[in-house]
Amino acid sequence: MTNLYHLMNRGVEGRNLFEDSSDYVRFIHNLYEFNDTKVAAASDRRLGHDVGSTRPYIRERIVNIHGWCLMRNHYHLLLSERIENGIPLFLRKINTGYANYFNTRYTRKGTLFQGRTKKVVIERDAHFLYILHYIHLNPLDYLDGSSDWRYRSKGSIQNAKESLKYLETYRWSSLLDYLGQKNFPSLLSKNLFEKALGSYPRELTAYLQDAEDDNAAPDTWLE
Repeated sequence: MTNLYHLMNRGVEGRNLFEDSSDYVRFIHNLYEFNDTKVAAASDRRLGHDVGSTRPYIRERIVNIHGWCLMRNHYHLLLSERIENGIPLFLRKINTGYANYFNTRYTRKGTLFQGRTKKVVIERDAHFLYILHYIHLNPLDYLDGSSDWRYRSKGSIQNAKESLKYLETYRWSSLLDYLGQKNFPSLLSKNLFEKALGSYPRELTAYLQDAEDDNAAPDTWLE
């Protein structure tokens, strides 16, 4: 299996990285625009062709983005490399580009991120089967009564159906695209997890129900 990495970074001193929807959209735009071997910001590319040419522009991606989630003061990415050293190159472009945007917009100077981006290789099968759920469930931090979701034990999710309903209102992750609701589909490479997990909505339903109650009856509300 292709080496898979969980990447995370947060704002320096715990500060917010995203103050409003424009900031989230800008970071998401950068995830797409900077995932290319060529230098970004060529306006002709956004029109679909090479600069100074009418030839169709062919994007050469440097990483596959298998999952992502943006929180107020940090981000999660689930990546694999398409070229040698693709992840360091991509992170450098993402972090530098967004910091320049953020500092310009909010008239500030200095470091935006707390340090080097944390990188964890996904090596064990159990970790692989859990990591996409983990990334997608992060917004439960913002749902009252759901702060224990990380414990992965019975009762850590108080209400599975309510939790999913809340997650479906959160645009700033790859979850909606995995649930079949087009959100930012051009970012994603879903084949790896769809092949391994089959129906992701069904897998997520089972995971939430299992975390909700040891005696929870099977349900079909996400099928």
